[in-house]
Amino acid sequence: MESSFLQSVYYENGILNILDQTKIPEITEFLEITKIEDAWEAIKQLKVRGAPAIGIAAAYGLLLGIKDAPENSFDEFYSVFKKQADYLATSRPTAVNLFWALKRMDDCANNEKDLPVARIKEALENEAHLIRTEDEEVCRSIGEHALTLLHDGMGILTHCNAGGIATARYGTALAPLYLAQENGWDIKVYADETRPLLQGARLTAWELMQAGIDVTLITDSMAAMVMQKGWVQAVIVGCDRVAANGDVANKIGTYGVALLAKAHDIPFFVAAPTSTIDLETKTGADIPIEEREASEITEGFGKRTAPEGVKVFNPAFDVTPHELVSAIITEKGILKGNYQEELPKLFKK
Repeated sequence: MESSFLQSVYYENGILNILDQTKIPEITEFLEITKIEDAWEAIKQLKVRGAPAIGIAAAYGLLLGIKDAPENSFDEFYSVFKKQADYLATSRPTAVNLFWALKRMDDCANNEKDLPVARIKEALENEAHLIRTEDEEVCRSIGEHALTLLHDGMGILTHCNAGGIATARYGTALAPLYLAQENGWDIKVYADETRPLLQGARLTAWELMQAGIDVTLITDSMAAMVMQKGWVQAVIVGCDRVAANGDVANKIGTYGVALLAKAHDIPFFVAAPTSTIDLETKTGADIPIEEREASEITEGFGKRTAPEGVKVFNPAFDVTPHELVSAIITEKGILKGNYQEELPKLFKK
């Protein structure tokens, strides 16, 4: 289980260390980041990816942005803090963990505003560490809850990467697979390659192989056939944002997988830490969807595969309507049915 114990984001001696996920599976390389601009770039360019990992990286990145902030008064300090937080918030628009983590840091700063600024900076570093530690605990709990929906001998399909390297540890959608392995279960995983950036092929397949879990890589267009053959008994994916009605934003292609699961009467599960639940966003139609450069499709990985000048539509995410979601699995339990009513209850527990 090497990869599940590999911290993809950590902060040590004033340096933000990020596993460069754009170089996996060929190279395992950590970036040593000392400037907030480089943290912004790492998030924007998917060097760090996965909603929880983005949130952790943002919290630590903010520490880099405020380390030289003036300490004469809270107002002077907070002016710099707010500017740097707003800057990090522009890196990616869809993953709500980014904004959730920055808000936690903001709340921490304001809660400690009566302390000397040097002490506030220490409190913010502790808060960033807490965000990372809590995520590890959250992922383990999601895995334990998800495991109750699965059984030994199942075939499970997943899309994109929601594993240990996308979080503090274990992952969200992959967490129950690691726990199934701990229990000695025989689980077979089918990993969509996840076009256009191949997170399933480059990351999920690599991560599960590192852990010794039985994984078969398929192209996105093969998912229907694999389901038709009866090789898949459940689909489990992560997510970047859950709207108040249970609509789910996740990597592009997830909606298609959910439709296929519905057509083949296969349960479609979403692993979602409460930090990805956005009760302020009413429906999936209100979730901002990031669009990325055309070159990711036309010249993916350095080779041109489309005509020069062709028009390209390249959304990074799509929205799966709540009607297609069999269950939302959180660290606080499993939700089914009326998500509009059930989601707010999580925050009262």
